[in-house]
Amino acid sequence: MKKKIVVLTGAGISAESGIKTFRDSDGLWENHRIEDVATPSGWAANPALVLDFYNQRRTQLLQVQPNDGHRALADMERDYDVKIVTQNVDDLHERAGSTQVLHLHGELRKVRSTRYENLVYPWDKDLHLGDLCERGHQLRPHIVWFGEAVPMLEAAAELAELADVFLIIGTSLQVYPAAGLMRYAPRNIPVYYIDPRPQLNFELESMPNLTVIEEPASTGVRRIAELLN
Repeated sequence: MKKKIVVLTGAGISAESGIKTFRDSDGLWENHRIEDVATPSGWAANPALVLDFYNQRRTQLLQVQPNDGHRALADMERDYDVKIVTQNVDDLHERAGSTQVLHLHGELRKVRSTRYENLVYPWDKDLHLGDLCERGHQLRPHIVWFGEAVPMLEAAAELAELADVFLIIGTSLQVYPAAGLMRYAPRNIPVYYIDPRPQLNFELESMPNLTVIEEPASTGVRRIAELLN
């Protein structure tokens, strides 16, 4: 039976492909206040602005490619049972070849009904006011906004509980509940944290078998693969 590797990825791994990280140093996301484009209240106040914002993000996503970090994780499936839990809303893991990817915060290339959350559709074009689900309700980005529940968190915790090795890549570990996923992993397993500017939170500092690799994902994941072999 293959060893189970659970990987938590954040914005840093996709930044190497050209996708800007969630928050820039000025606290804005692509020149917008987070509250205006990534909250239910922002959607209620100005849905056209929110749709335009995510249309631009979707267009950008279709113009970038997976990087060596994404590809290295996909390559690890040859030797290990690799399950990726990502905070990212892009599909770069899947396009690199990873086959088991759980999206905590939704997916940019999907939309869903504002009334019936189970009505989710693949979507690669612009989304506009007046685009409706099959039951006649406005479609919205299939994204978990601030203030909304994270429906896949329980499934992610169940994966963490079964991990033989835990990798953390490209995340500041400041956004909960994702940052607390470590507390579900077995305490004595090897934990590797890859980030050029690592920030240790309480859960990480308490792990007895932690290895920090201060590198970008594009080189750090290959280093992990060598260590594991």
